[in-house]
Amino acid sequence: MVQAKSWILKKHFEGFPKDTDFELKLEQLSDPKDGGLFFTVIISAFHIRSLHTKWNLSCSSEIILEAVFLSVDPYMRPYSRVRMQAGDVMIGTQVAKVIQSNNPSFPVGCHVVGRCGWRTHTLSDGSDITKVLNDWPQDVSLSHALGAIGMPGLTALYGLEEVCAIKPGETLLVNAAAGAVGSVVGQIAKIKGCKVVGSAGSDEKVAYLKELGFDLAFNYKTVSSLEEALKNASPEGYDCYFENVGGPFSSVAIAQMKAFGRIAVCGGISLYNDTSPQTGPYPHLHMIFKQLKMEGFLVGRWEHKNKESLKRMLTWMQEGKLKCKEHVTVGFENMPAAFMGMLQGENVGKAIIKV
Repeated sequence: MVQAKSWILKKHFEGFPKDTDFELKLEQLSDPKDGGLFFTVIISAFHIRSLHTKWNLSCSSEIILEAVFLSVDPYMRPYSRVRMQAGDVMIGTQVAKVIQSNNPSFPVGCHVVGRCGWRTHTLSDGSDITKVLNDWPQDVSLSHALGAIGMPGLTALYGLEEVCAIKPGETLLVNAAAGAVGSVVGQIAKIKGCKVVGSAGSDEKVAYLKELGFDLAFNYKTVSSLEEALKNASPEGYDCYFENVGGPFSSVAIAQMKAFGRIAVCGGISLYNDTSPQTGPYPHLHMIFKQLKMEGFLVGRWEHKNKESLKRMLTWMQEGKLKCKEHVTVGFENMPAAFMGMLQGENVGKAIIKV
């Protein structure tokens, strides 16, 4: 039997998360099942002479996964409130290695991406995992399957292509631009021939954005006026706005949109830890007079495109067009600290935990 560690949501967060909101637990995983067969008989009859029988055949072949890299992401904060109960294992994605298997689709030694939560080991029937791309290059860390070549990268790609329908020559604004999603958003927009303006929360992050090829970047914490900073960066306004922050930033940015501008609402990290809901100003008149399109989205809407999309982004990485920085925390026991640090903006690029 395998001993697993897991981080539990001890109680729902009130305001910013605290160490006492988490609890580390140990559990013994049972051995993986070897695929026993189960039969169900469904009988329906109006009369004994019209008897019909239906047989349903299913099998369960289990595997045990060992986490290699785990992810902490902003979405975990709001999702913990709506998708979890106190006592549940914290939600999240990981890259894991198969260490025991009775499932021929996932042989021992292969690597997968799974929504296993904050666990060191997981017993899985294979329904919640996906194999890492077969042609994954040996010189590219598998941790990128949690970042630019994973969910955050797909979020950036679909937000630009599917929601904004961005076109060459357009001007894009992205906030939280040095994070896992924002940094990829800006680079993809540059690949597509756009002007890119990024906002971040430190001078170090601004320097990083310039290294990535952003046309303009500024520290929203030190500018005297956000409105003037946005106007100076693009006096003619913005065709597309990739929204990660919400709150006052959004109110100022929407006013800077061009007519028929498109806004992809990916996140609202400035709102996640509020104990009281924020209120206006409200964007309705700007949206009406400029005929803006503003659409929230979840990356899973385009899951059918993931394989092709991941291959495309992996090619960009190998060609040097897509650069990916990681903020790595070592040690499973440090997951809550890494999560809280990410929410405070301590990471440049993707926040990763290496087990």
